[in-house]
Amino acid sequence: MPYTPVPRTPASGKAVPSATTVAPAQACPIGPVVDIVFSRWTTPILWALHTFGRQRFVELERRIGTITSKVLTQRLRQMERDGLVLRTYYPEVPPRVEYEISDLGRSLSPLFAVLADWSQANLERVEEARRAYDAPGETGPVTSRRP
Repeated sequence: MPYTPVPRTPASGKAVPSATTVAPAQACPIGPVVDIVFSRWTTPILWALHTFGRQRFVELERRIGTITSKVLTQRLRQMERDGLVLRTYYPEVPPRVEYEISDLGRSLSPLFAVLADWSQANLERVEEARRAYDAPGETGPVTSRRP
């Protein structure tokens, strides 16, 4: 990564943040990965394919439950494009298509396992914080209020 000098103020010599000094990918290097893996339906689709193996479209749609056919089609196409899902077409009558998680998609398993552990350990604390924040007469913790 090339060095980009940061402008400094003449009086203090301290760095002055600038929108042009840091590219978005450098500001958060995991941003592109988060966009790919944690978009609205990607995680449930990958989870279902990893947990239950190769599935036909209708099986996957039923397993996820609340996703529409249109959105599932869009997400599967994007995930196939990203290399996370494999699509196999069988030229039968009627035609059959099956989806399975790719090795690249499967490589996300440790990440999902850590997130599942974090969820089990901390989700109740998140719910408690939400209840406290949303309590009648409360507008959130004092530390989060702005003048």
